[in-house]
Order: sequence, then structure tokens, then C-alpha cells
Amino acid sequence: MHTLKLRLKERSYNIVIGPRILPLLGEQLARLKLGKDAYIITNSSIKRRYGKLLSNGLKRAGINFKFKTVPDGEKAKDIKIAASLIKDLARFDLRRRPFIIALGGGVVGDLSGFVASIYKRGIPYVQVPTTLLSQVDSSIGGKTAVDLSEGKNLAGAFYQPSLVFSDTSLLKTLDKKQIASGMAEVIKYGVIKDRQLFNYLEREYGNILKLSQEHLRYVVKSCSRIKASVVSYDEKEEKGLRTILNFGHTIGHAIEAASHSYKYSHGESVALGMLVALEISLKLNLIKESLLKRVELLIGNAGLPVKITKVSTAKILKRHYYDKKFTGNINKFVLIAGLGRVKIVNNIPLSLIRCAIEKRR
Repeated sequence: MHTLKLRLKERSYNIVIGPRILPLLGEQLARLKLGKDAYIITNSSIKRRYGKLLSNGLKRAGINFKFKTVPDGEKAKDIKIAASLIKDLARFDLRRRPFIIALGGGVVGDLSGFVASIYKRGIPYVQVPTTLLSQVDSSIGGKTAVDLSEGKNLAGAFYQPSLVFSDTSLLKTLDKKQIASGMAEVIKYGVIKDRQLFNYLEREYGNILKLSQEHLRYVVKSCSRIKASVVSYDEKEEKGLRTILNFGHTIGHAIEAASHSYKYSHGESVALGMLVALEISLKLNLIKESLLKRVELLIGNAGLPVKITKVSTAKILKRHYYDKKFTGNINKFVLIAGLGRVKIVNNIPLSLIRCAIEKRR
């Protein structure tokens, strides 16, 4: 096992990474002394695959538990689902001291963290991410949220987990689309912060897509290290640094919301959002076209889309107004000023955003 420390004074916690470590989670939880009663939020397919491995380890550690399944996919991240979980958790809580285990991908992690943050004004929770996207990004840093009909992640809180436990061997069951979706966030980290990681991805994307444990561990450790360092410095985006993690997400979230039945995944949407942000960066003379082409090639090689189809520019622009980085009518875009270098720019003209989206047609 490899352990990283995310340092936030009294809210510091470990990020544990390694293959075949899920059965050891119970031992880790016993040492943390979070409580004796685990409320495990997951979905039915994840429970079927990994529920026995997890429950056997919890039993050995003397931890009581209850599994609670939620629907697959983004529809689980609904304020009504969160309310139903809180009521069920209250019934489970009778004469207990519960903590939550989020066993699943980013949707389960966001939902579980949100429920943990508001139940009794906050109870402990543990992230056990089961997708590449959640292991490299969403399980780390304490951003919790659920969706409203008006947009993604509009109800949420910063609430840090007590532990992130990333078993890379769980990734072997993911299909190509899920791995590609996670690769979008991996590429993001290379572009915004780590030239060495980006170069590695250009060379080794094939081995990563083949689910080589050696290569998966490298990217999970690299991305986890970057995110831990950013969050340690700027936990709540008050210093401006954490905003860089939103590269590709302003238009990405808008594409995801606007696509409706066509269902661009989060990773696919972020990949397209990164390319739109790079088109804007190019128009503002922050980068050369050669960098845009390198990123476009890597995104395509990772199995992600490089062209926006089946969703109109007008719908994307309408949805982008719901981005959390807006201040009144003033937008905020994370742009690129070179590989590993970021520039945050406010008040990008709508005409330029529209032009950048159209360039991706």
C-alpha cells in the first residue's frame, strides 16, 4: 500500500492506494475509531461485486454495518434521494454511533458526502472509490453535492472524508467507457499541473487502457498527490488555487446537462470542455495550436470524443450560466497558458465562447 497525507490540520486524512486492499479496510477503520456502525451507500452492481469482500473485512474488525443501495448513474445524485437516505440513516442510528462508507464512483461519493455533511450537522464518512474517475479526482478534497433540476451540484458543501481507500484492482471490472471517462480527469491533471504526467500519458495510454496495474497505480498516485497538494493549500477555493481543478468543467458541465437523452458521460463532457477551453486559450494567444493538437490527440487516443455532436450550441450556452464560478453575470474560465500552466480569466465574451464551441463541431 502507498499512503499520501492530505494535510488540513485537524481535518487531515490519509489517501491509501494499492491493489487488493479492500479486505483490509476494516483494520484501517478500527484504528481510526470512527464508530462501530457503518452505513454503506452503494449501488446494486457494486454491492454484488464487492459487498462480500468489504463485509468480511468489517466483520473481522468488529464493525456492524448496513448496505443501502441507490440507483445507478447520475439520477442517484438527486436531492430527493438524499432526503430518503437521511431518513433511513436516522432509523439505523437508533442507539448507534454511525459513520458512512461511500462504496462506488463519483456519484455515490458525492451523494454520501453530502448526506454525511448534513446529518446531525456532520458525521464521519469514508470514501472507497471504485472507478478511475473517482480514484484520481472526486473522492479527494471534500466536495460533496447533489443535483437540482436547474443544474448539477447546486446543493452541496465542503466536507472532508476521514479516509480515502483506493483499491486499484477494483478497476479491472470497468468497461472501456468508464476507463475513458476517468482518463479525462487524468489528462486534466497533466495539462494543468504536471508536464511529466502528460508526457507519460502520451507514451503509456495504451497500457492504462489495458488496465495494467503498474500503470494504473502510477496515474492514481500522481493525480492523488496533485489534488492533495492543491486542496491542502486551498480547501474551499478561497485562495484561487483550487479553481484550477475546474479546467474543462465550465462548458463540460453545460454539455453534460444539455445532452439529456444523448448522455455524454461526465468524462466525455469534461474532455470536450477542455478542448473548448483550449480553443478560447488559443484565441486569446495564451497557447500555440500545437499544444491544442497534442491534447486533442491524447483525448482521442484515450477513447474520448473530440467533437460535439447532437447537442446545440444554444443549449450549451444556456446551461453554462448555471456554473458555480459565475459572479452575477460575470463568468470565470480556467484557461491554459502552456503545459502545466493555468490562467484564470473573468468575463470571457459570449461571442468568443460560442465561437470556441463551434470550433469543436
